[in-house]
Amino acid sequence: MKLNSKLLSAFRTKLVIYIASIAAVFTLVGIFTYHVTKAQVSVETEGEVITVRTHAKTVGDVLKDLNIKLGEHDKISHNPEESLTSGMKINYTKAIKVTVSTDGQNQTYYTTSETIEDLFKENDIRISEHDQVSHKESAALTDGLKVSIEKAYQVTINDAGEKEKFWTTGGTVEELLDRENIKLGKLDRLNVKKDEELSKDSTIEVTRVEKVTDIVEEKTDYSVVTKQDSSLEKGKEKVVAPGEEGVVAKHFEVTLENGKEVDRTLIKEEVAKKSEQRIVAVGTKVNQPSATTASAAKQTTVSRGSGEASAKSYYMHATAYSANCSGCSGVTATGIDLHANPNAKVIAVDPKVIPLGSKVWVEGYGTAIAGDTGGSIQGNRIDLHVSSPSEASRFGSKKVQVKVLD
Repeated sequence: MKLNSKLLSAFRTKLVIYIASIAAVFTLVGIFTYHVTKAQVSVETEGEVITVRTHAKTVGDVLKDLNIKLGEHDKISHNPEESLTSGMKINYTKAIKVTVSTDGQNQTYYTTSETIEDLFKENDIRISEHDQVSHKESAALTDGLKVSIEKAYQVTINDAGEKEKFWTTGGTVEELLDRENIKLGKLDRLNVKKDEELSKDSTIEVTRVEKVTDIVEEKTDYSVVTKQDSSLEKGKEKVVAPGEEGVVAKHFEVTLENGKEVDRTLIKEEVAKKSEQRIVAVGTKVNQPSATTASAAKQTTVSRGSGEASAKSYYMHATAYSANCSGCSGVTATGIDLHANPNAKVIAVDPKVIPLGSKVWVEGYGTAIAGDTGGSIQGNRIDLHVSSPSEASRFGSKKVQVKVLD
């Protein structure tokens, strides 16, 4: 009995060892099988490659295992619901935040693009050759980057009547002129201030101002000098020197705006040529009058050869006037327009002495028409019409012989 008991105990011990051995083998086989059945997957993110063996069923499960949260704008090479396969390579790019400011208006973008140029293309942001961008388009994007864009617009510059449009992204008037190499002279003017900020509605006008000297030569009248000549009969004249006009050079400062004269100021006068006097000899020789003539006081009669009295002769006080004098109308009492006829030989008379319309001869003046009157012209006074006030002034006041011809 003791023998049987020992044999049974040994058998039980061996059985336990055997069962334990089998369990160990199954455990090892299970562990081996678990590890052998794992899928090997590579995940590339932010330039780093992570290789894992996993029993995860989907791509999304692997990302969860790696604590990668898939954002709305993130980029992944596979659908998160796609089943895993051994050897699968998953590329994951996390979106970054980029702010684009266009003329001060901010727009936020979440992107996986690599460069600014790619971002512009992705979001249809169009840039012209005249726009200004704060970064090169080839620059790499980084999280939190801010890109500024200043859109260009055209400004018209009217330079002395020549209009041209220039591209600009803003700044001041002076900066635009400097950039386009438009120089202003000391006298030139702008319609706006140099420090004024540009806008899309800006129109700049440049007025070119120039001052030049213009020399104008004008003729001056010669003076007439009369000299008494006792060898000539009274009433006759003889030109001793013909006289010659002088020349005065007038210097004007002329202001031009855009090539057109807007102001002219006389700054000096120079005598370029002196005038020469006209010298006239006036006869003073008087033939002895007859007894009848001597008794005729101031009035005489002159014979024309047939014995009939044909002309009355007077010695009168003479002055001169011009149609351009102050208060003068330029039209005589008989209707002669002296402005239209500046060289007309017309004298003002007292109609009680010399009838209006009479043809007369005046010593030193010549043949004329008694065609005008005057408030101060009374009795033996006459007023001779001359072409200019200066000539009237030179004539002065003198006593002359007057003959009424008809």
